[in-house]
Amino acid sequence: MYLSLWPGKPYPLGANWDGKGTNFALFSENATGVELCLFDQKGRETRLELKEKTNFTWHGYVPAIGPGQRYGFRVHGSFAPEEGHRFNPHKLLIDPYAKAIDGDVRFGEEIFGYRWNDPNEDLGFSDLDDAHLVPKSVVVDQSFDWEGDELLQTPWHETVIYETHVKGFTRLHSEIPPRLRGTYAGLAHPAAISHLQSLGVTAVELMPIHHFLAYPGHLADKGLKNYWGYDSLCYLAPYSGYSASGCVGQQVKEFKQMVKALHRAGIEVILDVVYNHTGEGNHMGPTLSLRGIDNAAYYRLVDGNCRYYMDFTGCGNSLNVRHPQVLKLIMDSLRYWVLECHVDGFRFDLASALARELYAVDRLAAFFDIIHQDPVLADVKLIAEPWDVGEGGYQVGEFPLLWSEWNGKYRDTVRDFWRGEDSRMAEFAYRFTGSSDLYQFNGRNPSASVNFITAHDGFTLYDLVSYNEKHNEANGEDNRDGESHNRSWNCGVEGNTDDPQVLRLRRKQLRNFLATLMLSQGVPMLVMGDEMGRSQGGNNNPYCQDNEISWLNWDLQEENEALLDFTRQLIDFRRRHPIFRRRKWFQGRAIHGSGVNDIAWFNPDGGEMTEEQWNSGYSKAIGIFLNGEEIATPGPRGERIIDESFLLFFNAHYEMLEFHIPKGLQDWEWLTIIDTTKPRFVQRGKRYIDDKPIEVDARSLVMLQKMGRISRDDED
Repeated sequence: MYLSLWPGKPYPLGANWDGKGTNFALFSENATGVELCLFDQKGRETRLELKEKTNFTWHGYVPAIGPGQRYGFRVHGSFAPEEGHRFNPHKLLIDPYAKAIDGDVRFGEEIFGYRWNDPNEDLGFSDLDDAHLVPKSVVVDQSFDWEGDELLQTPWHETVIYETHVKGFTRLHSEIPPRLRGTYAGLAHPAAISHLQSLGVTAVELMPIHHFLAYPGHLADKGLKNYWGYDSLCYLAPYSGYSASGCVGQQVKEFKQMVKALHRAGIEVILDVVYNHTGEGNHMGPTLSLRGIDNAAYYRLVDGNCRYYMDFTGCGNSLNVRHPQVLKLIMDSLRYWVLECHVDGFRFDLASALARELYAVDRLAAFFDIIHQDPVLADVKLIAEPWDVGEGGYQVGEFPLLWSEWNGKYRDTVRDFWRGEDSRMAEFAYRFTGSSDLYQFNGRNPSASVNFITAHDGFTLYDLVSYNEKHNEANGEDNRDGESHNRSWNCGVEGNTDDPQVLRLRRKQLRNFLATLMLSQGVPMLVMGDEMGRSQGGNNNPYCQDNEISWLNWDLQEENEALLDFTRQLIDFRRRHPIFRRRKWFQGRAIHGSGVNDIAWFNPDGGEMTEEQWNSGYSKAIGIFLNGEEIATPGPRGERIIDESFLLFFNAHYEMLEFHIPKGLQDWEWLTIIDTTKPRFVQRGKRYIDDKPIEVDARSLVMLQKMGRISRDDED
């Protein structure tokens, strides 16, 4: 087959169809030559040498080539691992700017740039061709009718996030057609969206959908799969395995249709993005894309020994964010998902790794500077996972303006509180009120704190109250993988049990955690299935379990109907009461001159907390008054916001405690709204006046709402 090759243009990178032909452009600073490889439907390969090079970008234009065309690159250069170069033209390479990829990498020795079983390990050059094992990049048609769709821009303080997995969420949903289950189209199905709407969440945070390495060698040998997807291979292509169409390149349109359907339901789409490393791993990993395109440019190599990779991620490599082209790749990817796919925000996996200018984490790293100056990205939701595995990588509270953070300190503090662990009550107070100690100093608001009890990484909420130890045997690593210190408590029995007393306590603990999460200041994040008691059988690291261990069992809706109703009630209650989603910090003083604080703290006898009670480890009970009449910030039209006022009593002791209404609040009648000993919100709650004691059961939370003013003649 004869194909013309015109000079083309160096920009934009990737494969771009203009209606008449396709321009191909690939950046490689150290390559000596680049071949464009085009594949027909039978897999036959045609190679075209890209002779044009502009500013290290190799480019060419092929007339009559259009959407659906499968392609890849072969890049020539020095194979000198000790100098940082791993070029090997026998390896077909995935375009880092591809908008679609037609399948998964299949495992075999051919995908490695070095000879297997070589005594020099990765230093021996492999001449095995791997085109039959590497998926092809695909030219796509970007046109799509958005029908007026725009980013929702839900205010941060009104946001409730639902972390979920595209496949796991719908794979077992009986109301979704079988061919759509586990796909973008499945998530867009009315049955899936109906559940999200009934919960009241405002955003889904999707675990990685960038095309990833699904079958790395260590899992392929065990018959397992990379289910989570944290091994990206291409930052602009949605993973083809989540497409229901089965047609080459159609996953792009299907993804956009999913976003449009969610937006119509008022639900934002946040992507979990992994720009800190790729699926090519360490020096013994395969050559699939960036390693073969320009290893020394794209990856952080060890100074003085460029054969090896700096690894701040625990995954074998770290992207070289100091290089302008790597920054450009990340920024081009982010803009693409916003502008072309209407994504509302991003959660950055191991974000501290992106901030490392040299070795230490730098809050003023170029990565953040560029994002802050970008008109597209400055107005979308940016969430950091504020740690990596390198020295000094735990950076909770250290990210700059515009960023919110997964608040790991919130998770740890709330877990410790409800399992009765000795900890400072002051720490719990900070976390409950939005963590001002972490975020206020640099001008951020409570919404900088993304509060969570659980996430995909770790126990589910049900397992958190059912297991003391991890049970990861199914992962094939002799239970060595996963976090060993989970801050969990099994309530007396490890795992499954028929003991009614243990089961009652577990259900109460679930409600304690959920209520604390939804009543805290900041942005709550709920994990897929926690609203209905999903269990992973104690597996706290099911990254390789693409099966019932990780998929959401929708039968749990009936089994745990009360828990699901309680969660819905909580989220709706939060939505209706701005006192629980303040835009600004509590002041601890009267704002409008009423003489009553916007927040006040009490011990069980109604007296103010003492310094000793704040800082001792043994105190496990506290009362909190939230004054709905003292919200300092106005509404969207400048109007004053007035809400109800509430008293919250937290008792993490192993026995019942009596709480008393503080003296300054005894002129009002108080009505019980939430009692976590009950399976649902209280329908006809107890009423309290004066100093009548309020019994708060062991390990439970009670919330009272202020009603009308009473006369001295009123009785309970």
